[in-house]
Amino acid sequence: FSFLQERLRYTLVLLLLLHSTNSFYVPGVAPINFHRNDPVEIKAVKLTSSRTQLPYEYYSLPFCQPTKITYKAENLGEVLRGDRIVNTPFQVSMNVEKKCEVLCNFPNKPVTLTVEQSKLIAERIREDYYVHLIADNLPVATRLEFYSNREEEEKKKEKDVQFEHGYRLGFMDGNKFYLHNHLSFILYYHREDVEENQEPTYRVVRFEVIPQSIKLEDLKADEKSMCTLPEATGSAPQEIDPSKENQLLFTYSVHWEESDIKWASRWDTYLTMSDVQIHWFSIINSVVVVFFLSGILSMIIIRTLRKDIANYNKEDDIEDTMEESGWKLVHGDVFRPPQYPMILSSLLGSGIQLFCMILIVIFVAMLGMLSPSSRGALMTTACFLFMFMGVFGGFFAGRLYRTLKGHRWKKGAFCTATLYPGVVFGICFVLNCFIWGKHSSGAVPFPTMVALLCMWFGISLPLVYLGYYFGFRKQPYDNPVRTNQIPRQIPEQRWYMNKFVGILMAGILPFGAMFIELFFIFSAIWENQFYYLFGFLFLVFIILVVSCSQISIVMVYFQLCAEDYRWWWRTFLVSGGSAFYVLIYAIFYFVNKLDIVEFIPSLLYFGYTALMVLSFWLLTGTIGFYAAYMFVRKIYAAVKID
Repeated sequence: FSFLQERLRYTLVLLLLLHSTNSFYVPGVAPINFHRNDPVEIKAVKLTSSRTQLPYEYYSLPFCQPTKITYKAENLGEVLRGDRIVNTPFQVSMNVEKKCEVLCNFPNKPVTLTVEQSKLIAERIREDYYVHLIADNLPVATRLEFYSNREEEEKKKEKDVQFEHGYRLGFMDGNKFYLHNHLSFILYYHREDVEENQEPTYRVVRFEVIPQSIKLEDLKADEKSMCTLPEATGSAPQEIDPSKENQLLFTYSVHWEESDIKWASRWDTYLTMSDVQIHWFSIINSVVVVFFLSGILSMIIIRTLRKDIANYNKEDDIEDTMEESGWKLVHGDVFRPPQYPMILSSLLGSGIQLFCMILIVIFVAMLGMLSPSSRGALMTTACFLFMFMGVFGGFFAGRLYRTLKGHRWKKGAFCTATLYPGVVFGICFVLNCFIWGKHSSGAVPFPTMVALLCMWFGISLPLVYLGYYFGFRKQPYDNPVRTNQIPRQIPEQRWYMNKFVGILMAGILPFGAMFIELFFIFSAIWENQFYYLFGFLFLVFIILVVSCSQISIVMVYFQLCAEDYRWWWRTFLVSGGSAFYVLIYAIFYFVNKLDIVEFIPSLLYFGYTALMVLSFWLLTGTIGFYAAYMFVRKIYAAVKID
């Protein structure tokens, strides 16, 4: 239960932070000071590929191993992400250069890879795997330099530098496989200010690697584990032939450089990999579109409503009004409970749970407390928050169920606590079985799964029951008009009042407001990028809430004007229309952006996409439902009904 310890540590650090506000470090991550010659430990995280979506642990390949392998105790988020942080035999000391050193324990004697191992390495190279290492919690990056499309004169002067996470395991040339067996580490340090007579202290601020493939014959190694690198032009790469045994040396070199980058901004290199301007354009675009549309919608709706209410409330024209059509005519049926009230209230309860969780996570992340440097913190926080938000989910679901004339509150509470989480757990369990079959580190270990089940039934379920109990005991929502005993007949509806047409119409605006941000989130999930723009995400989330509410109000107004009073389920379905566009976008992203060909990676992609779409539908559907419910109660309270 290391993740529980991790959680307690976060809480303690948070309390300390609140106690001493002059400290600005991210909770759980404090700088480490090194003196010259101090060991800087290099650990391996995992191997990843955006082509297979299956992470593997570092020692799943025959790399050189230290005498004793120790795995770091991990939090829940790291386990779910497939990180398996482990020590490596690289010997790196602060500010000590190394020209070239052989990695495995026996100097001068090459490593022999069996046919099986060679096949495995060749397969991983073909699948485009990257190796991820960390030094002092900083991930390794490969520098990519290229000339941008500037004027010819400027070209000579300026190169564009971008960084790639991790380093490539190897490369292919034709049908031949080459392994990167020599790693040139370039570490940057920042010298801290100390008093005159004290030994200088250093902090690691950047970790780069230049991977090279060098043939065994070109690496001249001696008895002291030293080796000499060949001239760059004359060396041949180290080929891995999958049909026979291969001999090679694993070597590395270390180079230190002083840097002006302060410790607090050492993550900037990793986070400026994408263009921030796009975000600003998209946000401004979304804000303008949403506020323009919301202005128009509000004006139209408010003016029309005022006119409607004024007409309906004219005492002398009651006879004329009765013959008119409009939303007043369905006042006796508009609050008639729908079919399956228990399922509706359960889904809305889960929607509230999701809404509270997402809002808090994005807000806390925006304050910088869940930055990428605290690995897995985002996922751990999200899991725990979802469990604890069960109180609110249960409360809202219980109160709505009571309003819809439900009586079996215990069954309703159980339904709320198990319906959505049960679907999520079921899909994840099936996908996990496939990942287990592939021996990937992305598979959730059995003890973690048991821990998650204990959290679900030990934390979430009782809290949902607690919330449901209080919600069900509370006064039901006050509906301003009485419901008639005999249901009114619904006139035949026009084609554009069809549910599916409604979903298509209602989904465009919220989806348009957030689809640029969706692209970056997809890149973060499927292409191993860091996602860190939580300030933008918070704005987008607010825009999403506003646009969902407005569209929902407009759709329910049109529906009631067409004298169709069955709005409960329909509003919930139609407001989640943007989830349909998210699904279409996910398919487009899969076809155009990802290079996935095999069955299991495709299954994983669409399995997780289905979960995202389901959660997004619950979230937007809940926002729309509550907006429409408030609107309907408001307008019927404003008309006089005999």
